[in-house]
Amino acid sequence: MANLCPLAYKFLVATEKKMFTMIRNAFMSLILFTILAGFVYPLVVTGIAQAIFPSRANGSIITRGGKPVGSALIGQQFEDPGYFWGRLSATTPYPYNGGSSSGSNLGPNNPELMKAVQARIHAVRTADPDNKAKIPVDLVTASGSGLDPHISPAAAEYQVQRVAKARGLDETTVRALVAKETQGRWLGILGEPVVNVLKLNIALEGLPKTKTMRVVP
Repeated sequence: MANLCPLAYKFLVATEKKMFTMIRNAFMSLILFTILAGFVYPLVVTGIAQAIFPSRANGSIITRGGKPVGSALIGQQFEDPGYFWGRLSATTPYPYNGGSSSGSNLGPNNPELMKAVQARIHAVRTADPDNKAKIPVDLVTASGSGLDPHISPAAAEYQVQRVAKARGLDETTVRALVAKETQGRWLGILGEPVVNVLKLNIALEGLPKTKTMRVVP
């Protein structure tokens, strides 16, 4: 630096100071936004969520007898004829795996998809051979996520006869329960009416029955 002219020396010193200032400001910004975005914001959002809608913030857990039995957001597989069945699930390695949300990715012309649909139709017909009504499509197909906890009111209505017969209940009683558990359109205009299968089956357990059934786990 001793060989530099005074003007060049001053320019070099000013440049070094400016660079140091920029590095310092960048470092301070990193620390500040790490604290704000990494700690303060999550704590504030979590606190507001817990205060305003704690159930949803904690995963919409459904309890039975004080014990958690599932989530209102994730379906469960039911195969007993005394319970309402949900949609098919293509998640692996087991149905309704919340850690592996996915569809089957099978196209409408794929033979494997047709096999799965035919197998489901056979299972539905076998469980209720006296029911000659058309099977609603959501009972024989999987959702895009593989976790859909809902079925359509039509799919629930199709199963009323089977469930009532398996439990020794009057169909009118079961049908009234389905109507009670049916969720309408949001704000009356958005989406379609649906029935949460897990909630419906838990409510079903509250009805008097004449046959012994395996309870919801």
